[in-house]
Amino acid sequence: MTLRFAATFALLSLLNAQQRPASPAKSHNVMIDNAYVRVVRAMNVPGQKSRMHKHDINRVMVHLDAGTMRLAHEGGKVDDIVFKPGDVRWDPAGGLHTSENIGGTQYHIIEIELKQPGAGTPVAWPGLDPVKTDPAHHKIEFENDQVRVIRQRVGVKETSAMHEHVLPRVTVYLSEQKAYTAVARNRGSAFFNEAGKVSWGERARHSERNTGTEPFEVILVEIKPVR
Repeated sequence: MTLRFAATFALLSLLNAQQRPASPAKSHNVMIDNAYVRVVRAMNVPGQKSRMHKHDINRVMVHLDAGTMRLAHEGGKVDDIVFKPGDVRWDPAGGLHTSENIGGTQYHIIEIELKQPGAGTPVAWPGLDPVKTDPAHHKIEFENDQVRVIRQRVGVKETSAMHEHVLPRVTVYLSEQKAYTAVARNRGSAFFNEAGKVSWGERARHSERNTGTEPFEVILVEIKPVR
């Protein structure tokens, strides 16, 4: 009797485990965390609503998908933010609020939290600054005391001019990127980055040739030095 009961209990436990729904995917994943930034990949499904919370530091938000977010602030004010893939926005520190996905689709956001207070004086950009030497492929989205945000877009078979990055930066890949990076004459390497990837970069000088079959687009968030 005891053995029969134990076998029955084990079978029921196994069936219950198989029928139990899988745990939902983690909605926030930390991708980079260093002295300059904490970068989080946030995922929100339709109807998902956060608890009341606040952000004590400024952020740069890079939207990977289209969607509509509702921010309900303490005190009753409501803001609906509509975005499309590739949109970038400045999100300053603020008070208590909830955020809710009020659209009909899941969306992902790369949230770049800025740990440094920023520069008190203008940055001395180099002669090979990408915005100066390669304006066809590099456009400033916005700039303030903490960051300069650049959108880089390189068409099929196009090559960017040799340029130099002097500030540490977060790169968000909006599309798949297949490219050859040249760092000097007859010296370079091929590389591949998938859409949605995030990377950290330091000072560098290079040019990039698109070796893929589609244009590639990235967002560069340059972190300005502390005062």
